[in-house]
Order: sequence, then C-alpha cells, then structure tokens
Amino acid sequence: MKISKLLIANRGEIALRIIRTARTMGYTVVAVYSEQDKHAAHVLEADERVYLPGETLAETYLNIQAIIKATKDTGADAIHPGYGFLSENPLFAEACEKEGIEFVGPSSFSIRAMGNKIAAREIAKKHGVPVTPGITGTPEELMKNHHEVGFPVLVKAAAGGGGKGMRIVRSESEMANALQSTASEAANYFGDSTIYIERFFENPRHIEVQVLGDKLGNMIHLFERECSVQRRHQKIVEEAPSPTLTNEVREKMCAAAIILASSIGYYNAGTIEFLVDHDLNFYFLEMNTRIQVEHPVTEMITGVDIVREQFLIAEGEKLSYDQNDLSINGHAIEVRVYAEDPQNNFMPSPGTILQYSFPENGSVRVDDAHLKDGVQIFSNFDPMISKVIAHADDRIGAVNKLVEFLPNYTILGIKTNLSFLGVLLKHSDYIENKVHTRYLDNHLKELNQRFIESKDALDQQIPLSAAMLYSMLNSNGASSKDYNNALSVDTTNQALWNEIGFWRLSGKITAVLDTQDYVLDQHSLKQKSHISKNGAGFRLQLNDEVHDIYMVKAPDASIHIRYAGHEFNFYRPDVAPSDITCFTAVKSHKTDSGDIVSPMPGRVLSVKVAEGDKVKKGDLLMVIEAMKMENNIMAPYDGLVEKVDVKQGDNVDNTSHLIHLSKEDNVKENI
Repeated sequence: MKISKLLIANRGEIALRIIRTARTMGYTVVAVYSEQDKHAAHVLEADERVYLPGETLAETYLNIQAIIKATKDTGADAIHPGYGFLSENPLFAEACEKEGIEFVGPSSFSIRAMGNKIAAREIAKKHGVPVTPGITGTPEELMKNHHEVGFPVLVKAAAGGGGKGMRIVRSESEMANALQSTASEAANYFGDSTIYIERFFENPRHIEVQVLGDKLGNMIHLFERECSVQRRHQKIVEEAPSPTLTNEVREKMCAAAIILASSIGYYNAGTIEFLVDHDLNFYFLEMNTRIQVEHPVTEMITGVDIVREQFLIAEGEKLSYDQNDLSINGHAIEVRVYAEDPQNNFMPSPGTILQYSFPENGSVRVDDAHLKDGVQIFSNFDPMISKVIAHADDRIGAVNKLVEFLPNYTILGIKTNLSFLGVLLKHSDYIENKVHTRYLDNHLKELNQRFIESKDALDQQIPLSAAMLYSMLNSNGASSKDYNNALSVDTTNQALWNEIGFWRLSGKITAVLDTQDYVLDQHSLKQKSHISKNGAGFRLQLNDEVHDIYMVKAPDASIHIRYAGHEFNFYRPDVAPSDITCFTAVKSHKTDSGDIVSPMPGRVLSVKVAEGDKVKKGDLLMVIEAMKMENNIMAPYDGLVEKVDVKQGDNVDNTSHLIHLSKEDNVKENI
C-alpha cells in the first residue's frame, strides 16, 4: 500500500524528525496536539493538525480512540507512532489493523510477543539466545523461590520499560517490600502487575542491536550501539559502534538479534537489548518494538535513514539494503540534553526557557523540537530537550567535537545537564571507556565535585563584568524583550555609562554572582571593559582579552549567564524586578516549618498517608510524578500527619503545600 497522508501520533523532537523524512517521501503530514502544544513546531510544520481535547496524557497523546478518529477524519492512511506514548501498545497497533490504517511499525502480534518481558525471555531461550537467570510468579511465589536466583537480583515489571518498574535487591530484608512496590508500580504504569526477578550483574554494559525487517521476510542488522551511561535506568550518552565489543562478540550478538527478531516474523525497525558482563558474555534483556531515541548514531555510522526504511517497509517494499551492503563508518556519539539538575540528584526542572541557541556550523547534528526563547518545558512530558550527535573518524574525534560544541549550546532559564555533560565527556573514565550502567550512580558525588571545581577555576570577573555592563541597559525600564535585544552590533562604553542609575555618584555598587557578594568600582570597570553583541551572545573585552558569553534577563531582574560551559546567576540589589513580577498575585502560605512543600512541579501520583497517621523519619508520604519520573516525598522527621493538602491526581508546583507534619516532640499522647 502506498502511503499518501501520514498522521504522526507523537510530539516534539521525534515528530519533527518524522516530518523531515516524510517530506522527502511526498507525504501530506497530519499532526495531533494537546492544549500545551498548540504553538509547538511540529504542529506548525504539519500540513494539517487535529486538536486533542483534555488535560491529561490519557485524554490526549495516549487516547487510542481520539487518535484513530483524527486519522479517519483527516483521511490519513498511515500512522507513525514515534517512540514512547502508544508506540509499543499492541492495542493501538491492533486498532490500526482493524481500521485498515497502516501502522508504521511491527504487527500487534510482534509487539505482544516482545512487549511482555517474561514471554520475550521464553522466546529467547527457545532459540538459544542467552538470558539472565531468573524466575517469574506472584510476589508471594517470588518471595518463596528467589533463592533459586541468588542475590543481588533485579525485580522487574513484565510489561515495563523506560526504567520504570525496576528495583535492585541485595538482601533478604529488602525483598518483600521490593516485590510489593514493583507490582504496585507496574499496575499503576502499565496496567499489569505481573513481575519477575532476574540475576543482577554488577557494573554491566548495556549494548543493543538495531534490526530492520521487511514484510517479505528479509532481516538485517545495522550493528550495535552502547548505552551504558545512564541515570535512573535511563540513557544519557549513546554511541555506535560499541567501544567495548570485539569483532567476534559483535558478530555473535548481531547474529543472535537476527535470530530472535526473525523467530516472530518481525518487520519494521526494532532493537534487541543485551547486558554484557566483564568477560563479554551477553544476555538478552528485552526488545524495543519501535524506533529508538538514539537511532541517529546508527544512521551516522551506516548512512541509512531508518525512518525512510520504516516507511518503505510499511508500504510493502523490500529492504533497500542487504547485509553485505552495510559497514561501520567511523564513530558517532549522542548526548541527551535533559531539563534536570544533576547537582540535585537529577531533579526534574520544568519551566520557561529564557534563551535558547546553539551554533549551526554543521559539525554536529542537533535533534530538538525547534525550540526558541520563551518556550515552556512542561512537567507532564519527558525531560529530554534535545539530542546532540557528533560523527568523526574515530571515538576521540567524536568526543572532541562534542566537547567543543557543548559550551556554546545555551539554554538559560531552567536547570539542564549541559554543563554536567561537558564535565563527563572530559573525564578520563569516559575517555578510557571505564563506564558501565551503574557508573553515574556510583560516581555522582565525584562528578559533581569535578563540576564545581571546573566552574570555580573560571575567572569570576568575566561573567561578573559582562553582567554588570548588561544590567546597565535597563535603567530606563525597558521591557524584558526590548532589554534583551537592546545592544547594537557595536555598543559603545559611552552609551552604557550614560544609562548608569542613582549610584553613579558614589562610584561603587554591590552585585551578587551566584551566592558571592562583590563591590564594583564603576570607574575601573569603565576603563577595563567593553561589551558588544555577537550573534546570539555577547563579546566582552576585559583587560585586553576577549571572551564570548551568553546572557539573558529574567523577570525578577536577575541575569542568567552561560560562560565557558557553566551557568551563573547575577543580580543587583538596587534594581527592582519587572512590574509583572512585582504585582503578580502571591499565594498565601503558612510559615509553619511543619509544612512540606513540593520540590518540583508535577502530578500527585499517590498519597501514602492520611490525617492522624504517625510516621517515622524516612517513611514514604506520597509520590510526585514529574517529567515521567517518580519522586518519593519522604518524612523528614518522626511526627504526626495533621493535614494532607493534596489528593491523587492533583497538579502541583514548587509552591504547593503537600502535607503538614508535626514533629514527634510536639505530639501529645492524647492526640
């Protein structure tokens, strides 16, 4: 069947990636969107668009009925699901099959066969593909029989994925709680409480093989990717080929992937994931029956447009390549840029991007949602902002391209992992390939210390002087937008010093950079410094040296700075915030220290306590879901739950009061 009109059942970066190839195929493109995405780039770039009413993902991007209706109403004859959302939902693929809509992916049978991790393990064992030792059963049965596997073990949801429904257990005392918690989480996230346990390997590698199969029975692999650098079981750095495998192991692993995918008559793009131990023994983990986030690194080393192959396969065409046509060309590395704070255990960081820019010099590929200044990053979506991919003749060449590029990639207004990535890529352990799936968990304190040392080693006078000069432009009360565009291509010192405020008479002014107070002498600064606009950023001349720097003013009058790959925050105590900030309605909150406030915007996934409950320090009070991550809110001390201010399903922000907890010392026995 020839596709003429394509509906993309996704959003953001992957929707735009699909649109890019769909255009080359001559397809008319239909986008679906929720209220939050009404101005998103994937919506604006589509030929047609359909609004999905509702406030939750279940009502919008996860609503099978609504997406099928949108497809039929627009006359689209195919759906590409992208990754995430409904991409691995067999009911969605089945609904497409029943309605005569071409699903650009595998059959519902294949998704079911590999979607359940227990069933997938049995298929692998049947065809001689190694699997980790493990057993299945109810929580009670697993509690009774887990000794057959031995510690440490990994408790996993059968229908899990994306790092969800997974717990490491190292002792008998932890087992019962882990089994019950994982079963509960599996039921909440996947609608299936089935769990199993498997042997947990300390410090393994995560390596996956990309396969492509057509409807005529042809199957090829596009070699492997290594995705061992992870946090919270989710990938941060991916590369192809793996720097760990020998050619012999590579051939065996890729052959095993072909056998496994062929055994279920698989067609379209898929990925077979393996764990690899110290001795390069590999074990089947799971199959992802969709295109992967990290597919660009494979495209770069093979020259294959994987999305184009997906379309051709869906149309019933033969694969464009035979296995002998393919070879590995150089090395590619992808880093994922997340809205999160590595200095705070990767806490999600939704909010408004005040400035977004990167150099478009062709040295790297950036796959993003075509973001721009003022775009909102929402808490109910995945925290990934973009992917940065570099390709070179060898691994070190790819690393060097990323290390050179990342300091000039600017995202100001929210916390991101950009600076953390820059430190990680320069670490000797990464360069020498001494990483594994637990590396970030085991070395986070050390990496964050290196991050601090890297930032402290910079000359603080550079961001301080640049921000001070920049702040002088706003003394006449320009709007934030005008203010950020106020500098001409060659702003002169004279123009700046004509704008100095009341403190000009004293010649001194106090400013704060991060948490450090500084007193600046205006006359000295005038003699030593000069600033001019330079593309998306600025060029500071200080003491006859030139520095590139990025800055943007926030509504609270602070200035966000990115310099040499690090972020700084500057403010002047004598400058008032904007009128909008000053006169925005302020919520009334109690100041009682017993009030527990949400640490981030998100949604209340579950409340574990009720008013009147006594709790111990460390007890779980509730779970807040933010950016597809569960964040446990724990009791900070022994006490009594006097009031629960939210309920399951409520949306909260970082000013929302969750629970009022009286300290145990203040709790009387007669309460």
